[in-house]
Amino acid sequence: MNSAQAEITHESDRTLTSDTTPETSTTETAEATDPKVTFRNLGVLPAICDSLAEAGIVHPFAIQEMTLSVALMGTDLIGQARTGTGKTLAFGIPVIQRSVAPGDPDYAEIPDGKPQALVVAPTRELAIQVSNDLEIASRGRGMRVLTIYGGVGYEPQLEALEAGVDIVVGTPGRLLDLANRKALDLSHVHALVLDEADEMLDLGFLDDIQKLIRMTPETRQTMLFSATMPAPIVALARTYMRHPMNIRAESSYENATVPATAQFIYQAHDLDKPEIIGRILQAEDADKMIVFTRTKRQAQRIAEDLVERGFKASPLHGDMAQVSREKALTKFREDKIKVLVATDVAARGIDVSGVSHVINYTCPEDDKTYVHRIGRTGRAGASGIAITLVDATDVHRWKMINKALDLPFDEPLETYSTSEHLFHDQGIPPGTKGRIVDPAPVERKPREDRGDRRDRGERSGDRSGSRNRNRTRTRGGKPADGSATEKPAATVSAPAEGGEKAAGTGNRNRRRRRRGGSGGSGGSGGSAQASTAAS
Repeated sequence: MNSAQAEITHESDRTLTSDTTPETSTTETAEATDPKVTFRNLGVLPAICDSLAEAGIVHPFAIQEMTLSVALMGTDLIGQARTGTGKTLAFGIPVIQRSVAPGDPDYAEIPDGKPQALVVAPTRELAIQVSNDLEIASRGRGMRVLTIYGGVGYEPQLEALEAGVDIVVGTPGRLLDLANRKALDLSHVHALVLDEADEMLDLGFLDDIQKLIRMTPETRQTMLFSATMPAPIVALARTYMRHPMNIRAESSYENATVPATAQFIYQAHDLDKPEIIGRILQAEDADKMIVFTRTKRQAQRIAEDLVERGFKASPLHGDMAQVSREKALTKFREDKIKVLVATDVAARGIDVSGVSHVINYTCPEDDKTYVHRIGRTGRAGASGIAITLVDATDVHRWKMINKALDLPFDEPLETYSTSEHLFHDQGIPPGTKGRIVDPAPVERKPREDRGDRRDRGERSGDRSGSRNRNRTRTRGGKPADGSATEKPAATVSAPAEGGEKAAGTGNRNRRRRRRGGSGGSGGSGGSAQASTAAS
């Protein structure tokens, strides 16, 4: 609230330009600088003020202070403010105060199953968060708030609608589904809120939103809140809103409406990033941390890696069951886990207090994504730290983001887990490692017992190591010398006379082809014939 500027623009002819500046309008700039201003001073009912005070909420933020004076009169409005500035109570308090509560004279005339107010949010997580805030603020009035979203069974939601509810908060898909089934009747809605309208546009819910709007009375009050105002959202406001007031709560690093978030941009190697994160988790001012990833698989892998290092971490991505996602968020809010590794889609709209660090595991896709990510820390008057780990191949993308946001980090500093400037920047105690438990021992499969090598010869029979390599000449499958049992000795015979000497003996005893008779005489006869021929 310190030096926070809130710009109020009154729409006189329902004509909006693409940058949300009315063509014909009166503009008033006000500063919400008085910390003594309370919700009671702004005309909020005592029952609501008491409920907020029990939760420790007494002084409004700039967007709340500027919005309440307009919204409590039932005027349509467009609220532009960055995340974490208190938009929920800015529209929640008017919705609660202008609804008929139990105990009011006209409450008996409200038909069951026909809510008085509808809040549309882009994600299940944001819908749950908005419902929790509305329940806190409406306790003194006894309002019944119901959250409706997909991914869970229909029965509990149908039973709650039949029993009767006052305020419905939900996502476009499930709301439209129940409305088409005639289970949700929007004919008595006097207040319609479109929260994070630009996010719903990005998720492709624009057609569903228009169908829901047409199911509500034309006399309703419409409040649209969005961080940015792209052309389709401007067209939506021009079509379905009546002379809206444009309220813009602007903040910068100088005026500290939302205190500055310290930003650090490091060029890091992918294999070294888990070690860097593990060391940052042990920094002096580290508390809760959200690590943003580009893919669901990456979120799962990093969360498992951090758990193996001894840190209490959990993934949050679209492949997880809704029950698992809600459990992870609940544990994160209750400090049962310290690290939430999330994708952009799963983390949209998450508002958790006490987040000290936001780490971009990879460079965001664009400047808008970067702003949304680092907006998860430094919320509601707290300080925070945003760290972006840029791969060498993504330096060009970061330079585009840096230029678009006019930041002073054009060249990311090359950083390793052992870099001195990392320890100095983040307040990491010297000697800190990236794990707090010893790595689990690697289980090796026992080698197959193949027995003693000395026994192999016995099992392999003739294939033993002492193999007899002498060969025997055969003819027709039988030894050429006619012996079937005796093997030639491995000895060198003396050279014979005549032809035998001419033939040579070498290392083996060559046999001469026999001619004529048989037995031993064949050999001598052959020698005599050879001698005669020679002479």
